Amino acid sequence: MNKINKLFSERGDRKLLSLYFCAGTPVLDGTADVILTMQRRGIDFIEVGIPFSDPLADGPVIQTAATKALKNGMSVHLLLEQLKAIKEQVTIPLILMGYLNPILHYGIERFCRDAAEAGVSGMIIPDLPFDDYLSLVKPVADRYDLRVIMLITPETSDERIRFIDEHTDGFIYMVSSAAITGVQHSFDEAKQAYFRRIDAMNLRNPRMIGFGISNAQTLRSAQDNAAGAIIGSKFVTLLDEAAGNASLALDRLFQALSE
Repeated sequence: MNKINKLFSERGDRKLLSLYFCAGTPVLDGTADVILTMQRRGIDFIEVGIPFSDPLADGPVIQTAATKALKNGMSVHLLLEQLKAIKEQVTIPLILMGYLNPILHYGIERFCRDAAEAGVSGMIIPDLPFDDYLSLVKPVADRYDLRVIMLITPETSDERIRFIDEHTDGFIYMVSSAAITGVQHSFDEAKQAYFRRIDAMNLRNPRMIGFGISNAQTLRSAQDNAAGAIIGSKFVTLLDEAAGNASLALDRLFQALSE
């Protein structure tokens, strides 16, 4: 069974926590340590960012991280080699998060094959059109038992959400707002209403909420309205401030999430 499906099927009532980091920063060779430290500290699954020069959905924190990673020399090929080297040590799901351009340049078939060989369980491609997902990516991803996770926002229609739910597997990534990634201190009533609307749809796939989670209030709100939370910008900032020391960054993150 795919690790993503296994995790969600066995979690019971436990709320999940996923973290994102951008591979290749703060240091080029830090990928393995960050992943293994997260796993040891109880993170349920990890989104590993593939740096790209034009990350349209990302805020300044992740944009800066991507720029630094590219300058450090990170590439799709190098990232997959780093993941392959620790494949036997990783027991939690790894999800590659990256934009379509580098994946197309690498080759969809080659990307899915190499990702599967490196122990990857799924991928998130924010700028992948859904029609292209159905016709070009899904058939290849299915062949390699990779889950393609799709994003929804408060602006996504109910009809579209149900269509996504019908044609995807793993989980649905609920973006907390239509804005770019970045820290938010609270989720207002409009976001809460969005969370309740999606919950009332009784979708087949479990949901994770991301974008803006950085403290106890936003974490609790995400956990109350979905299977769990995804944290990106906050952890990327803390990892950079800790000069790549993942254990220290996690200590600071867990402290922030309790406040």
